[in-house]
Amino acid sequence: MTVRPLSRYWSAVARPHKLPGDRPRDAQPDCRGELWQEEATGTVKTLAAACMVAGLSLGVAGSLPQAAAVAAELVVLTNQGATPGVRELAAAFERASGHKVTVIQEDAGAVERRLNSNGPADLITSNPAQIDELIRKGKAVAGTATPFVLAGLGLAVRSGAPKPDISTVEAYKAALLAAKSIGYSRGCSGTHVAEGIETLGLTGQLKPKTVFTGGGPVVEYLARGDFEIGIQQTNIMVGAPGTEYVGALPGFLNKPCPSSVALMAGSKEPDAARAMIKFMMSPEAAPLLRKTHVEPAGL
Repeated sequence: MTVRPLSRYWSAVARPHKLPGDRPRDAQPDCRGELWQEEATGTVKTLAAACMVAGLSLGVAGSLPQAAAVAAELVVLTNQGATPGVRELAAAFERASGHKVTVIQEDAGAVERRLNSNGPADLITSNPAQIDELIRKGKAVAGTATPFVLAGLGLAVRSGAPKPDISTVEAYKAALLAAKSIGYSRGCSGTHVAEGIETLGLTGQLKPKTVFTGGGPVVEYLARGDFEIGIQQTNIMVGAPGTEYVGALPGFLNKPCPSSVALMAGSKEPDAARAMIKFMMSPEAAPLLRKTHVEPAGL
């Protein structure tokens, strides 16, 4: 998947920045705050062990001494496009740090109610514009908005249906014209799909057979036969029951959806939450994200 410069997808407020206490990626690990794990030749090597050998204290963000570390319980609210990657990162962060991480994906209305009622939440992921709005409202902490993932677009069909050729822009165009019905969302992926269709000059021709989905993944609608082909972020579509993933959209049509993470203003565990943001930005997180068919931001 071709990843375009991140400056195209994030506002100045949400572009990558350093959190307090960040170190360069080529520097030695900070044993007080990083418990990342690396996989090398099939053996898991825990950085915490190296820290112990060095006789350094160990804890999240330097606040917990090695011998008396108290596990924090974090709640992460996620947007649909980031959820698979966040779950993968949360599991790795739990193993490395000893903290418990609960990942919750809710629709926009439920998230709004949770935020308005000051429900439990330590981190939130969303598209950059929404993160900026949360910061403006005081719901998220200024200076913590961190781009961490790019989710490219893909196409799927119902299980057993013929798979169209979408290997080139012309082939994709022909597949759209040949399809009896097409489905996509009104979110980031759907916006990018519609922009691509407009660029191809097909908006008018495809409008009568286009179905816009409501809440939930496009593949759920596709699996029950609401339309013939569905288009959304690849990481949401791959392996979805009742459907078969065809492939990524070709060339310039594969405009990825970015997601950022930010610290919630009402977090009860801000140090552990900041440590998780650092982990989400780290080189160690990159292969975990790629397992879920997304690209890490900035790597």
